[in-house]
Amino acid sequence: MNFDFHPIDRRRFLRGSGIALAVPMFGSLASSFSMARPSGSTTNPRRLCCLYFPDGVPMPLPNDPAYQDWSWFPHGNGTEFTFSKCMETLEPLRNELTVLSGFSHVASRNVHGHNNADQFLTAAATGAGDGRYTNSISLDQLYASHVGDQTRFASLVMSTDGGTGTAHGTHTISFDKNGRPIPAEHRPKQIFDMLFLKSDTQSAKRLAMSRSALDDMMADARSLKQLLSTEDRKSLDEYMESVRQAEIKVEKSKKWLDAPLPKVDGDHLNLELTTDEPREYLQTMFEMLYLAFRTDSTRVATYQIGRENGIGRSDHLSRAVGFNLAHQLSHETKNPDGWKNFGIYCRFLNEEFGRFVEKLRGTAEPAGTGSMLDNTVVFYGSASSAFHLSRNYPLILAGGKNMGFQHGQYINRVGTKFQGGPWLGDREPWQDKATSEDVPLTNLFVTILQRLGVETNSFADSTGIVEEV
Repeated sequence: MNFDFHPIDRRRFLRGSGIALAVPMFGSLASSFSMARPSGSTTNPRRLCCLYFPDGVPMPLPNDPAYQDWSWFPHGNGTEFTFSKCMETLEPLRNELTVLSGFSHVASRNVHGHNNADQFLTAAATGAGDGRYTNSISLDQLYASHVGDQTRFASLVMSTDGGTGTAHGTHTISFDKNGRPIPAEHRPKQIFDMLFLKSDTQSAKRLAMSRSALDDMMADARSLKQLLSTEDRKSLDEYMESVRQAEIKVEKSKKWLDAPLPKVDGDHLNLELTTDEPREYLQTMFEMLYLAFRTDSTRVATYQIGRENGIGRSDHLSRAVGFNLAHQLSHETKNPDGWKNFGIYCRFLNEEFGRFVEKLRGTAEPAGTGSMLDNTVVFYGSASSAFHLSRNYPLILAGGKNMGFQHGQYINRVGTKFQGGPWLGDREPWQDKATSEDVPLTNLFVTILQRLGVETNSFADSTGIVEEV
């Protein structure tokens, strides 16, 4: 990977997005915009990356012959644990990560697993697919509200399916402070161009026009408000909040307009990829995350690897390992080699996750100390475990050692009392009474936020922190 940080046209700007790419964290080249730190300080950036995969994981019961090889969760507890074949590709990263079991969101433990991606980072009671739907701010966006002004992009939101999807069928795991979904980008070329290539020599003029237009809209809205009913005023207030957010983006764009952009050599990347080339596509999407962090474009990113319920292009990712549709594998575990087949797919996802983590570990922190992984919290998991079961989420926390995280462990809060087994066509595990009481996952969220430097003691329904990490 070659980076060229020689000064370039200072008027270069991103058409359509209203923002451009941050100066990387190279001490000799960093501007006051990209490195808001005292002279001589060695303060490292603190990044957050959240990754979501759908459909749960293999959960054969302990008396099943497949349990030893293909149970997603490790065997053991604490520092004494062994990976199954699902997870053994992560063995070289053993001391860089923590696997967790026995954590879930309180508000969604008794709903069908297809509804769960929406609340993975919010913990909101989004409902059970009955038409009622509310959501709240996601973990990443809460952190972005604290550090987003330090980089060009407050956050980078990606998914394999793109856009926002639907309620209970989201294509994004990022939600703003009003619980509205933030559209995700799924095309590698558009992501790369947004970060590195798009330019607009009329940016300053366009910003001035945008500022003027927003001022006019706010003035019109204030006049209109006097004529509206209470209910209509509520709708108008929501609209005005959107305008205020646009104002913030315009002001931020003006701030970064004169900052030089790095040039990244992307010749080795196939940016026209689709999920028809699933393994390379996934690797390229992870590369976009890496480049965004490497150039300090943002310090907050999410990637929803797949949509729940087997709809969308993300269901094709299993073709990387010789299967047709990913979601179908979770339905066929009762068949001969069913657990193995599902496990092979999960192994593929774990392998690519591990490749990304390894790249962060192998990159020295620009203008800082340790590796990029030491200064990046990577949260990876799903909001389903066994077939459609909204409990005992499969979770991995990696990185962040410079923030005090301790790894090389398996925090096993359920022992072997977890629910699972194949779906035999009748009741599903999520319909059965829980066999153990999960810890609120939001306790981990509070822990993450505190280590990231956010002064908070709560998130949604949290009851404390996770001291083990």
